[in-house]
Amino acid sequence: MRVALGVGYSGTRYHGWQSQPSGNTVQDQLEKALGRFAAQPVSTLCAGRTDAGVHGLMQVVHFDTPLNRTENSWVRGTNTFLPPDIAVQWARVVPDAFHARASAVARRYAYVLLQSRVRPSVEAGRVGWVFQPLDETAMQQAAATLLGEHDFTSFRAAACQAHTPVKTMHQIRISRRPATPMGDDDACYWRFEFEANAFLHHMIRNIMGCLIAIGQGSQPAGWMREVLAARSRDAAAPTFAPDGLYFLGPVYDAHWGLPTRVPAYDWLP
Repeated sequence: MRVALGVGYSGTRYHGWQSQPSGNTVQDQLEKALGRFAAQPVSTLCAGRTDAGVHGLMQVVHFDTPLNRTENSWVRGTNTFLPPDIAVQWARVVPDAFHARASAVARRYAYVLLQSRVRPSVEAGRVGWVFQPLDETAMQQAAATLLGEHDFTSFRAAACQAHTPVKTMHQIRISRRPATPMGDDDACYWRFEFEANAFLHHMIRNIMGCLIAIGQGSQPAGWMREVLAARSRDAAAPTFAPDGLYFLGPVYDAHWGLPTRVPAYDWLP
């Protein structure tokens, strides 16, 4: 039978999602735990690979197995063998037609950014950081330029393996809430949420670099349109840090019957 899992993880200690010879990836850890629980090798396919340092709140994978275990058993049994910073959130038996990547109609990410005169401490590795105030209006105007179907070559990493740079950005939401360390009344958390049919390698981190440059006033809001039209990575800002980037999960048609949110969405700044 085919089983789908929702997996949450902190990416700080890992070299990204995809399996590597070092074995220090989230996929390596998950498949090792599944193999120990199932007492046989288990190979998974994921909804979307994440880079080193990037976190996942609801990565979705699927695998095929001859074992007949309850859904709850897959959750509890696999988690027994996983490290503390990776956990299976749910399991569902799905039709053979389901594919974690190909069945997804969209994907969602959030970038959490701390604006503060002092760098993060307990949040290190969990949030990005800027020490200059950001102009929300300018960033909103720039983000609107990216909505719809575009060639996102300017935001594409050189190592990207996507077949085409043309993607459809469904929405970008920018919000903030206070975060006032002692002596810093301007401190706040920014949350940038992105939804698109698919993303290119480093696409969000490259967009974040541009949005922050605009928010800090080093570029005008209209610069984003110029960067997009250039279709050249050289036109955009440097790639921003991975620390505050979270894969919120894929979006599937309702008929698959899979969860759409996890509780972590609600406390994430």
